Amino acid sequence: MKKYAPIFIIIAAVLWGLDGIVLRPSLYALPVPLVVFVEHALAFLILIPFLIKEFKEVKKLKKGDWGAFVWIAVFGGAIGTMAITKALFYVDFVNLSVVILLQKFQPLFAILLAWLVLKEKLPKKFFVWAGLAIIGGYFVTFGLAIPNLSSGEKIIAAALFSLLASFSFASSTVFSKRALQKINFRVGVYLRFGVTTLIMFLVVLGTGNISNFDQITLHQLLYFLIIVFSSGGLALFFYYYGLKFVTASVSTICELAFPLSAILFEYVIRGNVLSWVQWLGAIVLMYSIYRVTIIKEGKTQV
Repeated sequence: MKKYAPIFIIIAAVLWGLDGIVLRPSLYALPVPLVVFVEHALAFLILIPFLIKEFKEVKKLKKGDWGAFVWIAVFGGAIGTMAITKALFYVDFVNLSVVILLQKFQPLFAILLAWLVLKEKLPKKFFVWAGLAIIGGYFVTFGLAIPNLSSGEKIIAAALFSLLASFSFASSTVFSKRALQKINFRVGVYLRFGVTTLIMFLVVLGTGNISNFDQITLHQLLYFLIIVFSSGGLALFFYYYGLKFVTASVSTICELAFPLSAILFEYVIRGNVLSWVQWLGAIVLMYSIYRVTIIKEGKTQV
């Protein structure tokens, strides 16, 4: 199965694209913290029997390992998921793929965090490609227009939330390496959902959203279950499995299925399409991120 590892990453990326364009926007009427809590809680309830079966792995964890899992849950599970959900809700079903494309900044943030936290050295070429990625991200978001910060345009808020999500997921990736040193990837997935569920329960209590449970309709509950068995738990298992057997640069190429599938889904389902300037920005952004990744691996001198 190892030779099919890239296919597992591509499948996960397509499921994430489906989530952003088709599934998550259908929960628009619910408070964001409640959405994130319910999707994680449902997934964890389903995974509890599997966690019990492999509980001996959990006993290997020390205080530092649990600290890493808390970080993953706070940033990757809670803040990151709430931010991307808020970003998708902000654009009111217009230019959803712009929000998804900005997620490609995640490798850039991950490498910068590795530089700051792990003290890894970065060549000058990294900053050149990172700069081009930022330029590409600008054109993806605004095209040729100059953003008017006083106009209250929701696309600006959506872009900022999307970048916050990208940073949060990136920091989660960095700490995942620390968290998974002693346990297998399956238990890592179980614990991520479990700890995130606990944190999000405290969030919905603190925000008063716990009282909004009765607003969840059967139709929305069906969407939650679809997310759990597709872009939520299932996609994460696919992604972690594939990531075990491929390099970061190969993974980056495979993950391009995420924004590309989002663009396709948005066109087919909502009839929205990027302008030629946004397409150009998307190409610059994705290629720059790819170059950043292979520079990190030390496989290129360009």
